[in-house]
Amino acid sequence: MNPTKLDHVAYWVADRDSIADFATAHLGMHVIDRTETFTLVGSNARRGKLTLFTAQGPRERGALEHVALRVSDLDAALADLPAGLELERPRAGEAYFDVDTEGVRIGLVQAETDVDYDLDHVALRSRNPEQTAAEYGSLGFEPTASGPSGAPRVEVGGAYVEFHPGDPGVPEKPLLNHLAVLVESADEHIAAANDLGVEIDNVVDAPNTYAVFLRGPDHVRVEYVEHKPTFSLR
Repeated sequence: MNPTKLDHVAYWVADRDSIADFATAHLGMHVIDRTETFTLVGSNARRGKLTLFTAQGPRERGALEHVALRVSDLDAALADLPAGLELERPRAGEAYFDVDTEGVRIGLVQAETDVDYDLDHVALRSRNPEQTAAEYGSLGFEPTASGPSGAPRVEVGGAYVEFHPGDPGVPEKPLLNHLAVLVESADEHIAAANDLGVEIDNVVDAPNTYAVFLRGPDHVRVEYVEHKPTFSLR
């Protein structure tokens, strides 16, 4: 398996419009696509994005701790947030906050980037973070050094998935729909999953993409998505 980058993080949410409005007003994003079932937002369609699927609430955080976006100037990014928003500042160069009451927690991380508000990392809860990081290696994620939080992490295309101690549980209504990584060939990853004995959850042939969904550790779905030649979102 050979994913090239972290393409998007998908949520199940009861009120996708209010979250999309927050992202477009305060996180340098725009609506890239909107259908009857989901809204796709990002600062650049070919970089890290957020997908908001409509689902009945309330949702449960489950394995998802937070999603962090990369910015070149944290102070400028914080100035664009609404007044009175409660911020957590665990370390220099980082800030975390809740976007809504559904559990959508976003971080801003200052780092060198050519596209502001690209995905920096996704933090997941794990009962055994070191073991989970190793298991993600079999899914094509590269081992790398721990991040500023000290949590074990893996890397894909310059973005990270890190694993924090905690109980992901088995929520009936999870907040996290899936993590998506970009690949050159979804069919090759279907074959690789079969060879490795990894559970295939679904295969989706959409107008602009072709993707296979696998079941990763702690019931987290991982999408391996191929952009078709028709992919032209902006």
